[in-house]
Amino acid sequence: MQFQENCTSYWRMQNYKADLHIHTVLSPCGDLDMSPGRIVEEAKKKKIQILGITDHNTTRQCKVVKQMAAEENIFVMCGAEITTREEAHCLAFFENDEKLEVFQTYLDAHLPDIKNNPSYFGYQVAVDQNEEIIFQEERLLISALDQGINEIEKQVHALGGIFIPAHVDKPKFSLMSQLGFIPTDLQYDALELSKFTSKEVFLLQNKYLGNPAIIRNSDAHVPHLIGDAFTIFQLAELSFAELLKALHNKEGREIVAI
Repeated sequence: MQFQENCTSYWRMQNYKADLHIHTVLSPCGDLDMSPGRIVEEAKKKKIQILGITDHNTTRQCKVVKQMAAEENIFVMCGAEITTREEAHCLAFFENDEKLEVFQTYLDAHLPDIKNNPSYFGYQVAVDQNEEIIFQEERLLISALDQGINEIEKQVHALGGIFIPAHVDKPKFSLMSQLGFIPTDLQYDALELSKFTSKEVFLLQNKYLGNPAIIRNSDAHVPHLIGDAFTIFQLAELSFAELLKALHNKEGREIVAI
């Protein structure tokens, strides 16, 4: 019976185009045009089927984007881009709203009380489907949490989440820029590369990593850059569980191209 189920699953596999690193108006560095509606519109135009919403140290804009994207048959991975105590960026995603809210509580508890200066850093607002402001974050979201990367990874995985060090090849706010290496004891589900290097070059320069899962995303802060870099996943359906299997190359789910 299990063999038959696996065969059925294999034959319904499809390739899906994903951009898992998108900022909204809630990120201070996010363009004010990065409203949920505009993000969904741009993703549809670029034929993106999976979006990752990853504002800096907050998840509060995810649900509205998820609701609007579902109307266009676009699947949304809800999460955040976290700044660790080491000032390295990492992505985290969660399967449902309950776990997302638990993680938001964790972020709120560990984000320092440094006030945002909108005229310098940018506005930090969450909006509804009609682009009406429903929340404004007073604390500066691009601050580093008082938690190290290992502590954050353990919290993400304790909630069954996906943990991915972000743009690890970049000269700022990456593991390579902050530590000079990627800790071999760090339990990540994948590593994210920027569009400025190739998987082959990166792994050749860092042979100690072996052959980890590698993805690539746009890190878009403005609408026209959505889909500027992306990853193709082979999945049986659009779901959190399927994407997690693909990151770990399980049951025929895999990363096809970056």
